[in-house]
Amino acid sequence: MGHGAWGMGHWLLIHLPHPFLPSARLVVWQRAFCLLTFLYHGKKAYRLIKSMLTRIKDLAVKLAPRLIEIRRHIHSHPELSGQEYQTAAFVAGVLSSSGLHVQEGVGKTGVIGELQGTSQNDRLLAIRTDMDALPIQEGTNLEYASRADGVMHACGHDVHTTVGLGTAMVLSQVAGELGGKVRFLFQPAEEIAQGASWMVKDGAMENVSAILGVHVFPSIPAGSIGVRYGALTAAADDLEILIMGESGHGARPHEAIDAIWIACQIITALQQAISRTQNALRPVVLSIGKINGGRAPNIIADKVQLLGTVRSLHPETRAHLPNWIENIVSNVCHTYGAKYQVNYRQGVPSVQNDYVLTQLLQSAAEEAWSSDRVQVLPESSLGSEDFSIYLEHVPGSMFRLGVGYKERIINHPLHHPQFEVDESAIVTGVVTMAYAAYKYCQQNF
Repeated sequence: MGHGAWGMGHWLLIHLPHPFLPSARLVVWQRAFCLLTFLYHGKKAYRLIKSMLTRIKDLAVKLAPRLIEIRRHIHSHPELSGQEYQTAAFVAGVLSSSGLHVQEGVGKTGVIGELQGTSQNDRLLAIRTDMDALPIQEGTNLEYASRADGVMHACGHDVHTTVGLGTAMVLSQVAGELGGKVRFLFQPAEEIAQGASWMVKDGAMENVSAILGVHVFPSIPAGSIGVRYGALTAAADDLEILIMGESGHGARPHEAIDAIWIACQIITALQQAISRTQNALRPVVLSIGKINGGRAPNIIADKVQLLGTVRSLHPETRAHLPNWIENIVSNVCHTYGAKYQVNYRQGVPSVQNDYVLTQLLQSAAEEAWSSDRVQVLPESSLGSEDFSIYLEHVPGSMFRLGVGYKERIINHPLHHPQFEVDESAIVTGVVTMAYAAYKYCQQNF
């Protein structure tokens, strides 16, 4: 430490006769000493962090064959929402073998693995991944394709679970240097938007300071990471509209109140009103996906049920949508003499990524992989994610993990029966998550 700027500043401060220094000069020397000390220790901390990144990468690469085995096992044995019994048991076994403290049956079929570390730091970072599959018949013809008829991991939750396990396995080997605590949440029932609430109800977020998550993204190639500041996904609410008219003969519609025709007017009015009354910069997507009504071709229907979803990105927009929809339905029904009932059920809110934690993910990914492999995503998704439930309790951020094949013209989208992932993405996800967790534990937010 006797060499360089820090050493010289230290020598001057120690050896110059302080009584003979004017007070102003003494203050300057003290400030210089503090600055040089800060720079010295800052460089030392930077070297330690870079050294940890190298270790994390080496551990992840070494684990890669095992992680692919894990992912293929989970992919071959998918389970629907709330039925993830075998997946949960498998996850608990891997966590236990890595030395984590494990709780099963959290949020019905969820699993928690806690990595204590050796630090007195009270901050606790949660890492959430989901485990459930979809009611889709797989059409990939892969040798490790789903063995469950009509059930498939078509949304990448098998990859999410593997990334969570891989991160736990890596961090467990550097726990003594982690500088904090990490809680891994393996969540059930994301596809029905209930699992996060179950986990929270069972105490999964107790004492948690922040949370990170990951979701696969076939639109960007494997080896790439996508981050999004602010709104990542939309709020998704359920809509039911009941229209009550009067039945009559198909030959004399003027003697009846045609609920089917009125339903058509309502659907058209809602779609037209979105383009004319909603802010185009704050999107709203209203989709009617199911219509029930009518008894016979020659009978005017007296009752119709419309079922759909309403998606929005901004909380302020979402708040006024129930009244907006009811006003339109009321006006149409009043015009044609029908009665109505609107049932609007709020689902999960929009995922709003925390700015500072998104910066953390971006910097971790750029340091690990270089900036040209990290994209700041320009658009939000109008899909939904119950990761947002956790964000009602603590700040958090979810990143996108590129899983697309670079050489393929078509990478099938999520929820497609031929959806596939480039498994090289698993190591990318593990390193990014593990390094971001380490950086979080080392820094003050």
